Amino acid sequence: MRIAVLAGGRSSEHDVSLDSAAAVRGGLAEAGHEVLDVQLHRDGTWWSGGTELTLQAGRGLLGADVVFPVLHGPFGEDGTVQGLLELLDVAYVGSGVLASAACMDKLVFKDLMAQAGLEQVGYAPALAHDRAAIDVGGLGLPCWVKPARLGSSVGIVKVKAADELEAALEVAFAHDSRVIVEASAPEGALEVECSVLGPTAAPEVSVAGEIVIQSEWYDYAAKYTPGGMELVVPARISPTAAARVKELAARAFSAAGCSGLARADFFVHGELVLLNELNTMPGQTRTSVYGKLWAASGLEYPALLTRLCEVGVARHAAERAHRF
Repeated sequence: MRIAVLAGGRSSEHDVSLDSAAAVRGGLAEAGHEVLDVQLHRDGTWWSGGTELTLQAGRGLLGADVVFPVLHGPFGEDGTVQGLLELLDVAYVGSGVLASAACMDKLVFKDLMAQAGLEQVGYAPALAHDRAAIDVGGLGLPCWVKPARLGSSVGIVKVKAADELEAALEVAFAHDSRVIVEASAPEGALEVECSVLGPTAAPEVSVAGEIVIQSEWYDYAAKYTPGGMELVVPARISPTAAARVKELAARAFSAAGCSGLARADFFVHGELVLLNELNTMPGQTRTSVYGKLWAASGLEYPALLTRLCEVGVARHAAERAHRF
C-alpha cells in the first residue's frame, strides 16, 4: 500500500508525534509499504518533500491508499484532522470524527461510559464560563484536576488539600476552558492498560500490562523519560480481573464508536476494575505501550501497522457504500 504518515501538528504533543511517526514510517517500510512523510508544522501548514501541500476536497492526499494520522492531542486526535480527511475522501487509520472527539473530551467520554454502565472513579465538571457551579465536594482528597481535552498528562495537578484547588484549576484553565476533577482510585490500585484493535463491532484486545513508576504519579516525565516507567506484562492481577479488563476494553471501544485502535486505561484494585480512559491515537514508538502489548500477544509491530491500515481501508469502503 501507499501510505501517507502525518506527523507533528499544532498541539503541545508535537514532539511526541514526531517520535511516534518516525517509528510508524520505519515499521511500515519494514512491512514492504510505500511510505510518504507528511509534516504538519506548528503553524498549521502541511509539507511533504520540502513542498507545502495544497489540499483539495475530494482529491485524496498525494495519491495515498490510506493516511496514518500519527497526531496526538488537539488538532489531530480530536476529530478535526479526521474531518479534514473525510472531506479529502481518503481512507485513514483510527476512529472517525465523532469517536475521536468524544474520547478526546474526558467529560464527554466519562458521561458516555456512565450511560453505558461502565464503572469509573467519581468526577465533576469545571467549566471556565461557569465557575460558580463547580462542585467537587463529593470527590474527597486527594483529587486530580485535568484539562478535559489534552493528553500526555499535560496540565494535570494533584490536589492534596482543599486550599490547593483554586490554583490547580487555574493551571488547568490555562490549557482548556473545559476541566475535569476526578476522585483518586482506591489506595493501592494498579494502573493497567491494554491495546484494542479492529472494527467497531468486533475489536480484539491484547494481554493487559501493568504500569510501574518510581514517581508519585504517571506524569509527563514518567511517560517519556527513559526508565521513567516499567511495563510489566502480563499485569499482576487475578485471572478474573484480567478477563474483566479485556471485556470492558472491548465494550468501551464499541460504545464510543471507536475504530482501528485505542489504548484502554484502567485502575484495578483486587477484583474491582475501573475504566479511566480510551486513547484513540496512543504513542506509536516501538517502546510505546500500545505496540508492546500487541507484541506480547503475538502480533509484531510491522504486522500490527499493516492491520491498522487494512482496517482503515475497509472502514472507508464500507462507509462509502452508504447513501448519506
